Amino acid sequence: MEHAISSNKIIEKSSILGVNPKDAKVSLSFLTVAFVSLLIGGVLGLLQGLQRAGIMSLPSWLNYYQVLTAHGILLVIVFTATFTIGYLYASLSHSLGGLLSKVRKMAWIGFALMVLGVVLVVTTIVMNESSVLYTFYPPLAASPWFYIGLVFLVLGIWSCCFGVFTNYRYWRKMHPGQTTPLMAYFTMGVFVLWFFGSIGVTIEVLTLIPWSLGWKETINVMVSRTLFWSFGHTLVNIWYLVAISAWYAIVPKIIGGRLFNDKLIRVVVILIVILNIPGGFHHQIIDPGISQSIKFLHVFMSLSIAVPSLMTAFAMFAVFERTGRSLGGKGLLGWVKKLPWGDVRFLAPMIAMIAFIPGGAGGIVNTSNQLNQVIHNTMWVVGHFHITVGVSVVLTFFGICYWLIPYLAKRQLTPRMNKIGVIQTLLWTLGMTLMAGSMHLVGLLGSPRRTSDTSYGGHETALSWIPFEFVYGIGGSILLVAIIIQVYAVFHMMFRAPKGYTEFPAAQPEDDARPTPLWTERWGIWIVLLLMVAAMAYAVPIVDFMVNAPPGSPPIRTW
Repeated sequence: MEHAISSNKIIEKSSILGVNPKDAKVSLSFLTVAFVSLLIGGVLGLLQGLQRAGIMSLPSWLNYYQVLTAHGILLVIVFTATFTIGYLYASLSHSLGGLLSKVRKMAWIGFALMVLGVVLVVTTIVMNESSVLYTFYPPLAASPWFYIGLVFLVLGIWSCCFGVFTNYRYWRKMHPGQTTPLMAYFTMGVFVLWFFGSIGVTIEVLTLIPWSLGWKETINVMVSRTLFWSFGHTLVNIWYLVAISAWYAIVPKIIGGRLFNDKLIRVVVILIVILNIPGGFHHQIIDPGISQSIKFLHVFMSLSIAVPSLMTAFAMFAVFERTGRSLGGKGLLGWVKKLPWGDVRFLAPMIAMIAFIPGGAGGIVNTSNQLNQVIHNTMWVVGHFHITVGVSVVLTFFGICYWLIPYLAKRQLTPRMNKIGVIQTLLWTLGMTLMAGSMHLVGLLGSPRRTSDTSYGGHETALSWIPFEFVYGIGGSILLVAIIIQVYAVFHMMFRAPKGYTEFPAAQPEDDARPTPLWTERWGIWIVLLLMVAAMAYAVPIVDFMVNAPPGSPPIRTW
């Protein structure tokens, strides 16, 4: 007991002194991997975009599907996962007064496992043994080492999950009767989703290893696809939850405001955690073998995420208006002018929030059975993915960097770097508008996705797609410039910016805010509800796929 009290005093002392250097090293290591992955993935994205547009041809030793697979793995999984861990571990350290020593060890173990996994996965792609795209649907079969690498990647994430759970439980034990600081609460929600949401895909990968080794003749394709999307759909909402943590808890402080309502924010986290996992079948609406009633259930659960999303939209714009008026804004929209549009820490997440409006509308199209039949296998889906992840999520991540990295590195954000950040944000917005917008439009004209060549022998319809392909080639080029600027900014702030103090800008409640009820901390209940809802959505169809299984498929290699 004395040791526990002593440890707690040390943690509280580290909070008073500022960021713990050992904790900062953990976060900065994950962020370094994140932005190296972003740079490589961005270059690959431009290459495959220019190849598809017919502007350039890849060399004979590199094929389109290799590039597309690496682009997806590095950006969709590696970049987002490592950034999330770096950002939220820093948030946990700040909120709870420092990480426990054993939690840092868990984070370093997770880091090592994830790096090993990425090396294995990328090596097999470079060797042209795993051009199966980031969804790795069977019956396409990658090298066994590709799947083994994915296992290491997941184990690394799980190690970080257990670190968060351990630190959270310790803090609760030492602070009975208190609610967890808001950023720690967001961190708990994200890692609960990471752990439980990744169980399905882990089971899938473990079944693919013996199949790819030839120890098992066939694989149940429908079970594999379903297990993947139980994770894939969850991953989208993990990104969303990470982004709104900054919207709710950080942006109000940056603009000089306060939290909207602590209780409402925590209810939003709870709703996303419970409602999220059921919804994977909306990615499989055109798949055979799934009953309409099950598809309807998943569509309903997917659309239910609109409830916390609308709560977030109302809360955030209420904060903006309230803060703008407190700063002297008059008239119907006078408060808009009072917001700090020249501050990249606000501008980037603000554009991200605005982009979520068309992104969410596109999601409704994708989730609707009839409309999905029209756009499912078209570039519309790629455009939707880029506007939601590439703007609403990634632009929020970029905005976070301009205070998080100076905070961790004990440096300062200079006016010059802020200006560079504003330029980068505007370039990113322009590039994504051109690329994602043209992808949506050409998708409505029927241009297919996941296809290296769309000329169709000079068919008239295919020729009508060419102008749009040039536009998203231009957009992709602008995006690569923006990526280079962002990576430069990140490493400059890590190593070259002036040394000094940068605060962790966590917003505080209003002075007259009511205490947050302790029932929001009942994570055992929320996890049980999560599992019940997931079982309701997946138990029956997966059992049906197994009991009434098709013949199965042997491994197939098409490259």
